[in-house]
Amino acid sequence: MHKNVRRLVFDALLTAIALTIFVIELHIPLSVGIPGVKLGLANIVTVVAVFIFTPADAAGILLARILLGGIFSGQIMALWYSLAGGLLCFCSMLVTRRLLDRSQIWLASVIGAVFHNIGQLLVAAAVTRTLAVFWYFPILTVSGILAGLFTGVAGQFTAARVEKVIRK
Repeated sequence: MHKNVRRLVFDALLTAIALTIFVIELHIPLSVGIPGVKLGLANIVTVVAVFIFTPADAAGILLARILLGGIFSGQIMALWYSLAGGLLCFCSMLVTRRLLDRSQIWLASVIGAVFHNIGQLLVAAAVTRTLAVFWYFPILTVSGILAGLFTGVAGQFTAARVEKVIRK
């Protein structure tokens, strides 16, 4: 298969997987008593894409998942929160990708999750026109670290398998 076509197929496949995970997670009742807290399982795909594919491929997968997820879920306002969080997460993982090796994908995911929450808080501050939302930051940081650790470990295992498939 031609190299560009193969890459496009992998990008489309990962986008479809991330979107499917996102939609399924919308229907999982996760009640930890903290509004807005979720695992963010679709970010497993983002972590893998950042470490295995080019930044352009990873950005395309992320943006397609966020936009289509916003459309499919019907939560257009949530689209802004996801976009801001996703882009900050993505940028932070691009930086950490240069500093970490592949055995530390889980750590990049933790850092990305914290930046994701910062992006969401920035949108919340803009929407509510108050910085008081940042009082929520410590709670979101703890939940982000835990969720980022979970998705990062899953991404660590997934990346090893995806690399084997890509090499074929």
